[in-house]
Amino acid sequence: MLDERKKQILLAIIQDYIATAEPIGSRTIARKYKLGVSPATIRNEMADLEELGYIEQPHTSAGRVPSDLGYRYYVDCLMKKSKLTKNEKDAITRGLATRVNEVAQVIEQTNRILSSLTNYTTVVLGPNTGGAIKHVQIIPLEGGKALVVVVTSVGVVRNRMIDIAESLTPADLEHISRVLNAKLQGLTLESIKMTLIREIYSELAKNEHIFDAAMDLLQGTLDLNSEEKVYLAGTLNIFNQPEFRDINKVKTLLSLLEQDSLLRNLLKESSKNEAGVTIKIGGENELEGFKECSMITASYQIEGEVVGAIGLIGPTRMHYDKAVAMVEFVTQYLSEVLHDYYKKR
Repeated sequence: MLDERKKQILLAIIQDYIATAEPIGSRTIARKYKLGVSPATIRNEMADLEELGYIEQPHTSAGRVPSDLGYRYYVDCLMKKSKLTKNEKDAITRGLATRVNEVAQVIEQTNRILSSLTNYTTVVLGPNTGGAIKHVQIIPLEGGKALVVVVTSVGVVRNRMIDIAESLTPADLEHISRVLNAKLQGLTLESIKMTLIREIYSELAKNEHIFDAAMDLLQGTLDLNSEEKVYLAGTLNIFNQPEFRDINKVKTLLSLLEQDSLLRNLLKESSKNEAGVTIKIGGENELEGFKECSMITASYQIEGEVVGAIGLIGPTRMHYDKAVAMVEFVTQYLSEVLHDYYKKR
């Protein structure tokens, strides 16, 4: 545990480095931050912080910069939560209030807005709009037809017209609907076992073909085998960061950002945290090309169920307080927009 003076000095180093991207020395800290102690005292405290691993010296004659451990301590213990300005909130809400015809347009717009406001690279995992089975209904139509309607837990509604025996009455179809709901409600497609399917077949007896049609529709609706789309924006923002003036670093990072499957897995892992944002700093990232980056992610939801995730990628010298506030607000607002979108369908 750091004492109060060390905390103040570490905070000064981090805030200054985030703002300037330049190493900072004891005299500069004493002059700029008015901590009430001499440069010599600050120098001794900096030596302790370096020994503890919170700061490091990039060159022999240079000042100090935060280490990954220093940023982690800052994020966990020193960072004050930032609030978005009214203009920033308005830019997000206006951008997402634009009429859209498809979820893809909502996601693309979210990506562009977040990238523009933060000047970092953003990546969004498109919504998994499958979810669990909420309701199945078979509605009789004229001429030996019926409509199978499936509603999922995230509000997606799909329907399909099927042929039925004309001898089937509305009461028969209502009975079949009740059986399907009693057995399938709350289940995902992958959790439906063969034993359960046999039970339903047994109860439906002569109407197995209707169950087959319903299961085909469920397969298409829940679509567990399809991969969520990855949306990327602000890739060129990397070139605005002094840390990435080295073209080899940029090439490595850009090659990673081109791999949808890799980004998809990163965001899927982070979306398991339903409570809020996840922050991975520098070496905490498993991928070698991300070890000089920080990644802030958060999941977005529909009807309380996680359906996708948003990620913000920047240098470890990131404005964490503002970035966290931005990601939190955007994921919350995106959840509301998607909820309204699916509710109207």
